[in-house]
Amino acid sequence: MKKLLVTGSSGLIGSEVCIHFANIGWEIHGVDNNQRAIFFGPSGDTRWNQNRLKENISQFNHHELDIRDRNGVIQLISKIKPDAIVHTAAQPSHDRAAAIPFDDFDTNAVGTFNMLEATRRFSTSIPFVHLSTNKVYGDAPNEIKMVELEKRYDYDDPEYSYGISENFRIDQTKHSLFGASKVSADVSVQEYGRYFNMPTACLRGGCLTGPNHTGVELHGFLSYLVKCNLEEKQYTIFGYKGKQVRDNIHSYDVARFIEEFINAPRVAEVYNLGGGKDNTCSILEAFDLISNISGKQMNYKYDETNRIGDHICYYSDLRKMQAHYPNWGITKSLKETFEEIHQSWVKRQ
Repeated sequence: MKKLLVTGSSGLIGSEVCIHFANIGWEIHGVDNNQRAIFFGPSGDTRWNQNRLKENISQFNHHELDIRDRNGVIQLISKIKPDAIVHTAAQPSHDRAAAIPFDDFDTNAVGTFNMLEATRRFSTSIPFVHLSTNKVYGDAPNEIKMVELEKRYDYDDPEYSYGISENFRIDQTKHSLFGASKVSADVSVQEYGRYFNMPTACLRGGCLTGPNHTGVELHGFLSYLVKCNLEEKQYTIFGYKGKQVRDNIHSYDVARFIEEFINAPRVAEVYNLGGGKDNTCSILEAFDLISNISGKQMNYKYDETNRIGDHICYYSDLRKMQAHYPNWGITKSLKETFEEIHQSWVKRQ
């Protein structure tokens, strides 16, 4: 039986990857120390998801380990001897990073480097998939010519009719400290691939979402928005009139792409992983979508101050992914994703 090591296994993408690969016959080793609860407080606690994995996967092994523990990481990978590694553990909020810069950098940059070097010492031939972020592009996407519509912004330049591609620049742009730590991790993953000829992938995620997200205000756009609607809690829009746009991809489709890459890995690849233009919505449009599902109107207030480095409009150009892996595509629609997130919060409450 093949063995998969997943860091951040109690998080949204990590848990989805665990379930997906368990369903196709892999033995799963999850690494998580519930650091999200440290970063975001009790509302960020993911132990419920860890318990869900234990209950639903017979071949699940939990490892309570902080990826900043270099020797611990090296020893664990040497002991498990995985056939592939999916690295999703991170400090995920660009707002939170400014308050905890050392924790952010040590987790995102140094933690990823620990994982890479431990993998290299064990084997240079196993696939290593890293969950990066579109924040590596900083706020440069805001320089694209845009048009303002009734409830959203959109690109007004034919060069970006499919969205942002992987050759978009990462220099001379405001990243936030979170974006900077993730750039470091992203470049390290690429360099280990090129320098040591290792099969690595950086997945620069857009809005990764799904029913098993522990959404909080500082991270987890759709999950937190749906939770606020369900609890009739006031949601705060930060700037851009609530017309800022994101492409949303269900965690299941993320796991499916990771499977495709592991089955046919490439060296030092980079992919913009999102829902693409068809799965975009603005905050105002998201309010309409969840209100139609729940029957509740959104309670919100507006703060004119946008988040530092926030994108006005961002959606991923999926053509490279689809060219390299033609069997992959988006299977979960935006409406279906909203419905699943809503059902999950109802069940958890």
